[in-house]
Amino acid sequence: MSNTLFADSPAKGLVCRNCDATYDLIAQHACWQCFGPLEVDYDQAELAKVTREQIEAGPQNIWRYAPLLPVGVHPEDRVSLNPGLTPLIDAKNLAKALGMRKLWVKDDSANPTHSFKDRVVSTAVSAAIKLGFDRFACASTGNLANSVAAHAARAGVPSIVFIPHDLEPGKIVQSAIYGGKLVAVQGSYDDVNRLCSELTETDDFETTAFVNVNIRPYYAEGSKTLGYEVAEQLGWRLPEQVVVPMASGELLTKIHKAFEESAEIGLTEPGKVRVFGAQSAGCSPIADAYAEGTDVITPVKPTGIAKSLNIGDPAAGPYAIEACRSTGGGMAKVTDDEIREGVRLLAATTGVFAETAGGVVVATLRKLLESGQLDPEAETVIYNTGEGLKTLDAVSSLVGPTHTVKPSLKAAKEAGLLES
Repeated sequence: MSNTLFADSPAKGLVCRNCDATYDLIAQHACWQCFGPLEVDYDQAELAKVTREQIEAGPQNIWRYAPLLPVGVHPEDRVSLNPGLTPLIDAKNLAKALGMRKLWVKDDSANPTHSFKDRVVSTAVSAAIKLGFDRFACASTGNLANSVAAHAARAGVPSIVFIPHDLEPGKIVQSAIYGGKLVAVQGSYDDVNRLCSELTETDDFETTAFVNVNIRPYYAEGSKTLGYEVAEQLGWRLPEQVVVPMASGELLTKIHKAFEESAEIGLTEPGKVRVFGAQSAGCSPIADAYAEGTDVITPVKPTGIAKSLNIGDPAAGPYAIEACRSTGGGMAKVTDDEIREGVRLLAATTGVFAETAGGVVVATLRKLLESGQLDPEAETVIYNTGEGLKTLDAVSSLVGPTHTVKPSLKAAKEAGLLES
């Protein structure tokens, strides 16, 4: 397996984030020299050739950005549900409620399996097929398992996904319905991830692509499309501030990377986007390290309702902290009650029903505004990464019928329903 498998791709290899050691485009996620994480390294001259017009003429999904990704330049090489071009909603009512001038919600619940994970899985499994794998797998807090199982079903490839045993029922059902193997592990996500890392070293899993383990560099690049897309939807300009939910921290770092690349290669005007990270107080190792002024992450045992963000030992935590500090951004954590109120406020002001991760973002937005860290006059984009129907248990006790009446005008009148 070598770079020849990725002909015409702008990717030239893999590079270590820590020591800058370089490798071919192979199935590897950790540096052999320092054990640091690997990411895709691009030929900047090739990226600079990409134009707005070229992108706008592309398909109505993430593959319009294929010239900026490691895979997918040729349509026949794509293994995909074709996610992307999700709504960027002008959140006027939410902005007014929070005292902000201009606020947008990037709603990735509109993707095929109703989360942003369709973006990263599409890039990962497209790379996996190129690299010779014949089964798709993952360690997941729910949304990723949904997407991997769905992509495998579409491609006619076997799948095996691993989840914590106590996931939300909606995510368990959605993963199982696609017909692949679903393994519930008695432990946290970090236990699941550890098991999957061990399985990749066994002969029985030699040809299994764990999208967020052995082919993680390709997987992570799919998140960049959330940065490119926002820039394009804003008329090829960068927002001034963004608030992004954090689990491993990788989503935030890749959105930041996309904004930087967009400016560097001339798709947008130069500018710095202030990046803010959002975590649940039940699992906030990145936000805690940020508050303590360090980039050393102390692992925690996750609790709380925002299960999709419950990664107690986040691999990209230090890089998320670096992105926030270097842009003049920040981080905050919020309680379960604040998360529930965030879900409800977003729904009541925008018509977007977010899963708990979206509630984390809205609650963090409010907290950052109240603390003065986030500028209410600056144009801001917040990211909703998943669908609220997946996490009904978190808010079902808070809402229900406002009235219960008999089927008659008299009953409706007595209940006050005929009053203006």
